Amino acid sequence: MAGAWGFGATVLARFGAPARRDAWLEGAIATTLGVGLFIVALQALAIAGALRQGAVLALLGTGIVLALLRLPGWRRELKARGALAPAQPAATLGEKCAFAALLLVGLPTLFSPLAPPVAFDEVMYHLPYARQVAQSGTLGVYEWLRYPWFPYNYDLLYAAALTVYDDVFTHFIHGLAGWLSVLMIHRLGRLHANRYIACLGAGIWLALGDYPNSYIDMGVALFVLAAFVALWWWDEGHVLEPAPGAARHGRARWLLLAAFFLGVAAGSKYQALIFLPLVAVFVARRERRPLPWLAALGLFLVPCIYWYARNYLQTGDPFNPIGARVFGFTNWNMADYTQQLADVRDHANMPNGLFWPLLLVPFSPLWRPGPVRAAFVFCLYSLAIWVATSRYPRYMMASFPLLALMAAVGWHTLLGWAGTFVRRRLPTLARGRTPGVFGGLLMVVLAGFALAHSVRDVRMISPTPASREAFLARHVPGYEVLSHLRANPVGRLYQVGLNDSIYFAPNPVWGDIFGPFRYSDYLYLPADQLARKLASQQFGSIVIQTALAPYVHTKPDFDKYFSLIVEKDGVKAYRILAPTP
Repeated sequence: MAGAWGFGATVLARFGAPARRDAWLEGAIATTLGVGLFIVALQALAIAGALRQGAVLALLGTGIVLALLRLPGWRRELKARGALAPAQPAATLGEKCAFAALLLVGLPTLFSPLAPPVAFDEVMYHLPYARQVAQSGTLGVYEWLRYPWFPYNYDLLYAAALTVYDDVFTHFIHGLAGWLSVLMIHRLGRLHANRYIACLGAGIWLALGDYPNSYIDMGVALFVLAAFVALWWWDEGHVLEPAPGAARHGRARWLLLAAFFLGVAAGSKYQALIFLPLVAVFVARRERRPLPWLAALGLFLVPCIYWYARNYLQTGDPFNPIGARVFGFTNWNMADYTQQLADVRDHANMPNGLFWPLLLVPFSPLWRPGPVRAAFVFCLYSLAIWVATSRYPRYMMASFPLLALMAAVGWHTLLGWAGTFVRRRLPTLARGRTPGVFGGLLMVVLAGFALAHSVRDVRMISPTPASREAFLARHVPGYEVLSHLRANPVGRLYQVGLNDSIYFAPNPVWGDIFGPFRYSDYLYLPADQLARKLASQQFGSIVIQTALAPYVHTKPDFDKYFSLIVEKDGVKAYRILAPTP
């Protein structure tokens, strides 16, 4: 965080300042910018084949030095700003309770990242990809992974972490994105609504975040949110007088910063591209000169063009594999593509119930031209695109922070109506202690949930090698068999039904429902043909989760061509006996 803030604050010091000042929000944007700059630097190092421990530590050290150099000036700036700022009213008891509730909701997120990695996608391709980059020091296309052609911007942070520390630490890098966006939502709520809405919006997003794993969705959400904060600062600069210390010359630079943030997001996940049409319409309202548009396009491309250009040059599909029906199939075929879409449809669901009150935002007293209305338009656009495409809840996570803030406005409106009803129909109750009692009960309930979740998460922490091994043996299918194969490899390994365990298998490991080593091309063959095909491709062993694929090891004459190496908890590893033709 210190290194990222050092890079980001040094750059933003040359931007001037937004028209509406908020030290915490500006600090969060500076840190986010620093994370983005780290990603771009790591990408450049990996392209050059130089992503090594020394380079990572040098990059980190440079950021920390910049932070130390920037710190005195930043403190003087804060003091001067505090002297000029109008006095803020003291927080009421209710507002203090709301902030305490927010802290209780966030308590489990301090412990949940400390568990070893066991979530499906992180051990299926996020961490395996990061480990390959960390070990090789360069960017590669690893066709044994399910998604070898994805953009992997945020995963480069995990690769850097693995060069200097362990896989548990990668959880905190994902968590950092969540905490920074929570801080932004809270400050946006304070600036444009009130303390209650700020705490409620931040609490909703905090509760729905994904802190125990090394996914990328909170990272994408952070950069999308930061992009729209920068866009709003750019727009405000056209209609507001600048605050003391703010410079008009820096106004156009917020547009470039927004473009950079969106580029980092688009280089982390394809779904971030859906926001570009909305941004284009928003910007076109005030800017039609070609030079700012070209500059913004250039800043957008810097963090993401590598992934899309590489994919286009090597496969003809810049969005591989989701653009296959337009640009042609490469490592996937039509059956793979259809099966992936079917899987997304099977996981389709309605948005979380906490979001539904955002439909009441137009009835809120805050509904007026300005940030609330702009954020509401963003939410409607995000929901419409999501409904028209996937309806897969995690694919909407990039919009969760602003959805949470608008939902908080809706909840506040709903509770206001309820309070008005109580005051009119039950005046005695409204004047009594009942509201305070309900508030106290809410705090007790939240404290109970927070403590229960924290105790659960603390129990998953594995601080010693022995406790880690025991934890992984309980939570990772086939962990002990894969550990044996890692220590005693038998040629190339083909896995069946252990996609959610391959981070703990000998790296690399082949076999998946999609791609050139898809199960359908292997597992339905008779035992002799299966053995010969695997042996002809230099496979020396096969590992099977028998509960998921009972038809493999029970083929007639299977034991003639495969010799059992080790078996544990329904997972069997075999040596391939057939000679290479």
